[in-house]
Parts: sequence; structure tokens; C-alpha cells
Amino acid sequence: MAAVQKITLSPSRDIPFNKLVLSQANVRRVKAGVSIEELAEDIARRTLLQGLSVRSILDTDGAETGMYEVPAGGRRYRALELLVKQKRLLKTAPIPCVVRDRGVAEEDSLAENIQRAPLHPLDQFRAFFALRQKGLSEEEIAAAFFVSVAVVKQRLRLVSVSETLLDVYAADGLSLDQLMAFTISSDHARQEQVWGAIQRAYSREPYQIRRMLTENTVRAADKRVQFIGMAAYEAAGGAVLRDLFQSDDGGWIEDVALLNRLVAEKLKALADQVAAEGWKWVAADMSFPYGHSQGLRKLTGTVIDLTAEEQAAIDALESERARIESEHGEAEELPDEIDRRLGEIEMALDSFANRPIRFDPSEIGRAGAFVSVRADGIPVIDRGYVRPDDEPPVAAEPGGEDDQPTAAPAGATPPSPPITVVTVGGQPATVDEEEDGVLKPLPDRLVMELTAYRTLALRDAVAKHPQVAMTLLLHRLVSDLFRHAGSGACLDACVRTVSFPAQPADLADSPSAKSVAERHAAWKSDLPEDDDALWTWLAALDDASRLALLAHCVSFGVNALHEKVDRFGGAGLSQHGLDRRLQQAERLATAVDLDLVDVGWHPTADNYLGRVTKPRILDAVREGVGDRAAQLIEHLKKNDMAKEAERLLTDSGWLPEPLRRTDDDAPTSEADGEAVTLPDFLTGDDEASDPPAASDDAHSIAAE
Repeated sequence: MAAVQKITLSPSRDIPFNKLVLSQANVRRVKAGVSIEELAEDIARRTLLQGLSVRSILDTDGAETGMYEVPAGGRRYRALELLVKQKRLLKTAPIPCVVRDRGVAEEDSLAENIQRAPLHPLDQFRAFFALRQKGLSEEEIAAAFFVSVAVVKQRLRLVSVSETLLDVYAADGLSLDQLMAFTISSDHARQEQVWGAIQRAYSREPYQIRRMLTENTVRAADKRVQFIGMAAYEAAGGAVLRDLFQSDDGGWIEDVALLNRLVAEKLKALADQVAAEGWKWVAADMSFPYGHSQGLRKLTGTVIDLTAEEQAAIDALESERARIESEHGEAEELPDEIDRRLGEIEMALDSFANRPIRFDPSEIGRAGAFVSVRADGIPVIDRGYVRPDDEPPVAAEPGGEDDQPTAAPAGATPPSPPITVVTVGGQPATVDEEEDGVLKPLPDRLVMELTAYRTLALRDAVAKHPQVAMTLLLHRLVSDLFRHAGSGACLDACVRTVSFPAQPADLADSPSAKSVAERHAAWKSDLPEDDDALWTWLAALDDASRLALLAHCVSFGVNALHEKVDRFGGAGLSQHGLDRRLQQAERLATAVDLDLVDVGWHPTADNYLGRVTKPRILDAVREGVGDRAAQLIEHLKKNDMAKEAERLLTDSGWLPEPLRRTDDDAPTSEADGEAVTLPDFLTGDDEASDPPAASDDAHSIAAE
């Protein structure tokens, strides 16, 4: 076997700078990348990181002249030359060089530039992040590497991306644009969930990733955000998703529940201000449907005249506007500050133009007002509407020919309630105090999610009880045929799969959902594709199989959802319709003997306890475990109370009202006399002073 020939590397040595000249064989001609000035500053900051490749210059006889040309490393040479000109480097300063043998100089220059691999953006991010952790600011990092602060911020934003996705990007499974789209959210689990959903999809565009990551958020341009102001939302602890890589129009509101609470609070405050004027009722909502004032009498008021001070302010504003327009009338484009000032003047004049209206005090007591919000977030107050029930009473005129009724005297003031009725979003506005001890109604969204659990469990139970399914279908058909007008067809019965407008995050993983999905897949695998073949197949089924398939199909039409009713009497769900639906669902639950505990539901901080008030949590623990347990956790903060209540209620069989059957009583606790303990880290009260001496009983409880 032939011996492997060893290579010999070119020697390196220090050569004075004044012995070096730039070779004309350097292939770099086009300016690209970091400038010579920036490179000189970098060399001055951290010295020369890479030596020059040089060749000896020979005279006409082939003898060395003591001078060296630089065919590779021309930009470094120019940077060193600039430092010499600036007197920051001696002319005779030794420069580390690699002395090459004679050959093609252009080849060396080309190889050095082509074989140089640019730094991967992920490596750049990790380097920037390491410097950030060492205490350097974004501005200092940008200055050190001659990049913009925006580039540093963008690279550092990659820290919000899951390591799993960073590994996929490093393996070229993601483009940089796709990876940057994931930075809009810092929820790694959600990022990986989205990636799992799209990685095998045909379209994996960055906009699609952003859309999926922000589907449960609210745009900053939404009128709710404009109404309360982004500053108020962030001051309340709300998180904002930002996109550093493209225009995001202010970002996305992440905590929608907090946003809605702030909106409701501000609407309530505005409604209270209007109520202080003496109106009988005030209805506040973000918007009202078209025709919401139909059937109401509109009061006619008198526009309040301008005061002398207000007229003087208007004259001053109009004079200033005229002066600005005359000074800048010929300009093609107004300066920003002038344009901004003109906008302020227009807004001020508009506020004067919308004059308040004075109403008859005797009418105010029977009338009301609407408080809403425009698309740009500006509140709108529309006063002076009288409902038919609040019209003044009509009295019969004594001695009249036919005793015709006549209206009560105009000046008569009808009796009015002592407190104005204020509604926000159609619900009576109440003080939202966590500590007032009052059990307030459950939030609509929570009730909808709880009844989504119940609906899915009912579907599964109905499918397992063919006789009940048959009764359910027959009940529907008889109701349609004998109680309502038929459609005219020989049979017009169908089952629509009812969707859930609001559902908990873990609904798809619930035992009921898995049972329904498995049964559906099993039936689907047996069904023939052809319509005629399907009829033949169904006709050949035995009675038990036929009933089982009927029960499965009928179950998909079960709807036990508690949904919002149309309070304006439109085409939506009426209160009567909702009551009838829930009554039938209750009857159905009894028929199939449904117990939500048996199908796997139990209270957690996520699905119930963390989303209700502290009095509700204590009431649940009191019902499920006992008074003693409730007393042990009543000093805790809400988050800790919810987590501890989840532990205490495990295996208790407790259910919130929307999930109970009416023939079931709330679970009674047998633990009132037992010692129920908390974990050590929850037993203390951070705000309490030194505890009093404990009794022997207390010590025995704490020791358990």
C-alpha cells in the first residue's frame, strides 16, 4: 500500500505593515458587507482576528525584494491602512501573515472568499444571546458587530421559540421566515402544536403560522382595545403579542378575558355617570343591533347654548386654523407637527359642535339612555328614550261625553324607582367584588363550556341506549307532525351535528369524545360507499345492530348547550326556546342515567375553580368536602385557593350546578368532623402577624 503523502502548511510570520502592498490579483471588486471603516473599528476593538495571506515580491532577476503583496485579505489590509492614517497604528507594526509559495494569486483570493461560510442566523442568535446574558445591552451588541439594534432585537426574539423548532430550523426543516413567524407567541407548547398541525400540510406560509398562533387573541385595532386604551390594558397586567419582523398594527391582545373585564368596567363607569343625571334606565354595550330603539319614544330636547368662554375658545381655534392654512397653503405636504396640530383643532371644534341637550326634568325620570362605542373606540351616549311601559298613565276625563281617556297633565311626574337600572351587555351591572362573599351567577362562557361537556356525554349515553334514542326520535317526529305544520314531504327528519360555539380546551380528550369518535370510526369502516349498496346493507342488519346505528346517528343531534338568548326578540334563540331545550336535556339525562362524574369530569383550576370567584370556590369545597376544609383555605389567594380546592375535591363527586341533574342533590360531605390539611407551603398567611399559640387539636391537625 502506497504511503499517504504528508502536506506541508505555509509558514506564518509577523511582517511590518510598511512592507506590505495590496495585490491587484484580489478578486473582490464590489463593495459588500461590513464597510472598511466598521472593520477598522472592529480591529481596533479586538485586534486582528485573522492573518493576511501574502506572497513575496521578486525583482526582475527573481530575487526577493523584502516586500510582500496581499492577494487575499484586501479588506483587512485597507482597514489596517486606515488605522495607520489615523495614527492609531504604527507603520512598522508587525502584522501576522501566512507566507504562500509562488502560484496563482487570484486562486488564493477566490478560494478565501468562496470557502468562507456565512454565520448561520441561529448561531448569530445564540452568540447575541450569550452576550446579552453577560450584561451587554442590545445597543452595545449592535455597536460591537456593526448591525442595527433592530437586527439584534430580531435575533434575540428567537429565544421565544421552542428548542424543538430551533432544532428543526437547524436541520433545514423550517425557513427563517417561518421560524420568525413563531416568535409572535412565547407559548412553546402552542408553537409545537401549530407546527405539528402544519408540518405535513401543503401550505406552511408564515402568515398562516401567525394566524394560527393569534386565533384566540384580539387585534390592537379592535374597538374594545381602542376604547380602554392599550396603556390601561398593559397596566392591568395584560400581555401583548408583538411581531418584530413585520408591521403588526400594534400587536395582539393575549388576555381576552382581562380585556373584556376592563371594557365592562369602563362601560359601567360611563353608564353610572349618565345614570347620575336622573334617567330611569341606562343600557350600555359595545354596540346595539340595528333598530334597537324601535318602539321607543324619542324625547325632544333643547340644545344648550354656548357660553361666552366656549365661544371665545371656538373663535381662537378657528383663527389658529385659518392662520396655519394661510401659512402652509402652498406646501405640497404639511410638516408632521403642523398636520398633528390641525387634527387636534378639528377634534376640539367637533367636541364643541356636539352640544349637550337639555331635557324636561319630568321626562328624564321615565326615560333612559344608550351607551355604546364607535368603531374607532369613541363612546357614544344617546339619551332620551321612553319605553312603552314607562309612558305616563292615561286618565279618564270626568264628565266627558263618552268618558274618553285623556293623557295625564304634562307637568305630572310619574313615580320613578329610587335607583337607575343600569345594564352592561344586557346584564344587570353589579359591583364585582371578590371579597363580598356573595355567590354571583356563573359567567356565560363558563356555563357554555360546562354544558358542552354535558352535551357530549349525553350523545355518548344516548348512543348506548337505543330504546331511549328511538323514543327521542319519535318524540321529535310526533312533535313536528302533530304540534306544528308539516313541510309537505313524506318524511322530513334530519339530524344536524350541533357544533359548540364555546368549548373547553380539553373537550376533545375527554372520555366521552374518545368514545364517540371510536364508535363513529367503527361504523364508518363498515358502511358501503354506494347509495344503493347502503340501502341493501341497512336492510340486512339485524334488529340489534339497526337500533345501535340509529342510536349513534340520533345522538349527534343532541343539544344540551346553554347559549346566549336573543334579548332583542330577533331570529336567534329565545329564552323560551332555551328553557325548553334544557328541560328536554334534563329529561334525557334522567332516561340514560347520566352522571358526569362517572364519565370522567372533575373540577380543576382550569375548567372551573380558577374561573369563578373566591366565594364560589369556598362554596364548592364546603359542599364537596365540608366546612372544615373551606375554613382551611379561605385565607389563601385566589390562584392558590383554586389549586388547593382542586386537590380537596378530587374523588369528592362534586359537580357545579350546570352539570347536575335536578333529581340529584348536591353531594353532602362526610368530612366535616375529619381533619383536612393543606400542604405546608399553603398553610401560612404571608400578610398575617405572628400566629397565636395553637391548641393541641391544631397541632394534631398540622401533624397529619
